[in-house]
Amino acid sequence: MHSNVMPPEISGPSAGIPEATVARLPVYLRALYGLAERGISTVASEELAAAAGVNSAKLRKDLSHLGSYGIRGVGYDVDYLVYQVSRTLGLNQDWPVVIVGAGNLGRALANYGGFVSRGFTISAMLDSDPAIVGSSIARLTVRHVDELEALVAREKVAIGVIATPAGSAQGVCDRLVAAGVTSILNFAPLVLNVPEGVDVRKVDLSIELQILAFHAQRRSAARPDAEPGRGRPGRVNGRHLAGSSAPVPPELAAQA
Repeated sequence: MHSNVMPPEISGPSAGIPEATVARLPVYLRALYGLAERGISTVASEELAAAAGVNSAKLRKDLSHLGSYGIRGVGYDVDYLVYQVSRTLGLNQDWPVVIVGAGNLGRALANYGGFVSRGFTISAMLDSDPAIVGSSIARLTVRHVDELEALVAREKVAIGVIATPAGSAQGVCDRLVAAGVTSILNFAPLVLNVPEGVDVRKVDLSIELQILAFHAQRRSAARPDAEPGRGRPGRVNGRHLAGSSAPVPPELAAQA
C-alpha cells in the first residue's frame, strides 16, 4: 500500500516524460487556449513561458519531451502545440467521470462547464443522503452510493472524484478501486491509502489558503506601514498561533 505516491515517470505512449513536466503540461495548455482564443497562431517560448508562469528554458525542455522544439525566429505553432499537449495528456478521447458526494462541492464540480470542453464527461453523481438521492444536478439524477460498482461498470468510468466528508472518503476510495477505477481526484481532507497502480491527486483548498496566508503575512511584515494591531497572537484550542488575529477553525489548526 502507498499514500498518494506518484511515480517519477509516466508509462504508456508518453513514457519517459518526468512527472514534474506532466504537472506543468495542463498549465501550458491553458495558456495556449488563451492565445488561440485571441487569434494568435504562433508564440515565442518567452511569451508562452510568461503566460504559464515558468521560465523559458524550463518550458523549452518540457516541450522537447513531446518532440516539439519550435522554429528559431518564429516560435511554436499554437494549434499544433495544443494538439501535441492534448494528445500527451490523453485528452483526445472522452473520459467518463463519477463524482461521489453531491454536497456543495460536488454540485459545483458537476456544474463546471470546463470539464466537457477538456474531454471529461460527468457520467454519474452518487450520494448516500436520502434527501439528495433522486434530485437533479447538472442534468444528472443523483444515484445512491450503493449503485457505485454497477455505474462504474456500465459507464466505463475512468476517473473517480471524491467530494465526501473525510470520514467516508477511504471507504469510497476502496470501493472505486475494487470496481476498477485507477485514477482518483480526492477533495476530502485526508490522505487516501491506495494500492500500487492507482493514481491519486489530492486537492486541499485549506492548505492552499494557508500557504497564501503565509505569503500575505510575510509581505505585510515587510511593509513599514503595516496596519497596527495586525499579527497579534491569537488563541486556538488553548494555544497561541503567532501571526493570527482571529481564532482559526479547529480543522485548520490541526493542520498547522
